[in-house]
Amino acid sequence: MRRTSKLTRVAVGVASIALAATACGGTSSDGGDSGEKENLGLAIAYDIGGKGDQSFNDAAYAGLEKAKKEFGYKTADVEPTEGETDADKEQRLSSLARQGYNPVIGIGFAYGPAMEAVAKKYPKTTFGIVDSVVEGDNVASLVFAEQEASYLAGVAAAKATKTNTVGFVGGVDIPLIHKFEAGYKQGVQDTNPKVKVISQYLTQTAEEGGFSSPDKGKAAAEGQIEKKADVVYQAAGLSGQGVIEAAAKAKVWAIGVDSDQYKQQALAAYKSYILTSALKDVGGAVYALAKSVEDGKPLKGVQTFDLKVNGVGLSESNPEYAKIAGLADAVNKAKEGIISGSIKVKTE
Repeated sequence: MRRTSKLTRVAVGVASIALAATACGGTSSDGGDSGEKENLGLAIAYDIGGKGDQSFNDAAYAGLEKAKKEFGYKTADVEPTEGETDADKEQRLSSLARQGYNPVIGIGFAYGPAMEAVAKKYPKTTFGIVDSVVEGDNVASLVFAEQEASYLAGVAAAKATKTNTVGFVGGVDIPLIHKFEAGYKQGVQDTNPKVKVISQYLTQTAEEGGFSSPDKGKAAAEGQIEKKADVVYQAAGLSGQGVIEAAAKAKVWAIGVDSDQYKQQALAAYKSYILTSALKDVGGAVYALAKSVEDGKPLKGVQTFDLKVNGVGLSESNPEYAKIAGLADAVNKAKEGIISGSIKVKTE
């Protein structure tokens, strides 16, 4: 199995450039592209939870920092606002495109409707969206095989559990997070059918805070731990920090998501209990789109990042990972099976 460093190719750097005016700079009467303008470089608009989630958004920021350093241009990263509408997102993307940023990437499926509208108004700008598919000649849809990384997490959980009970905490009850749950459950059951998986979703909609409420994640994990779960996997964005905190307090294993959460400074107090993380190379995808624009050959259409291209995987940073009998070998065998096609991972 390739080491984690090939999946987490960039580290989170210094604080980003503030762009306070961007969040309210566009208007519904925006006329779109009008003549040539300086390309300021890559801009990203964050998903719910924003920068500092130690997970999904921070992975995107790492990709932005790599592009900024390599290409020597200006970049921008913009936070979401609480309770915002599709119109707010459309305004944000329009403002970035109008200022001359290229590419402009929406981090998260919630940007889908806004991007579909804005991309048509700015045909000279390349847009990207993570975790959703948007049609358009100037749009790259950056999607991941989350179920494959989650399958590997399930294998690890089944090998690590001593109670034969493990947990899954999903941020929001939506198809994207169902992929995480499905892969995880299948990995657990294929490894040890005697292991029980307890699943819980924090909210039905993102607006209810499923991806941005560590207190909700902590409460859910505590409930699963009371039911004897001694490994808890979370796919819950910022809420996942609460899951990890609860696991560490109870001295059971947590499994992180998206970034290698064992290495995240904000989670350092709990790192000993972060067994592994199911990785999505969001930073690599962000960088790849920026590089394609820089090279004059912008990516477009659906770009899938899976195990075959190291777009997803499982971290091995915690030294305890290698000490659990049979865990590493089982994960390596599962990875080989997924890549070869002998293991078909479910998405539901």
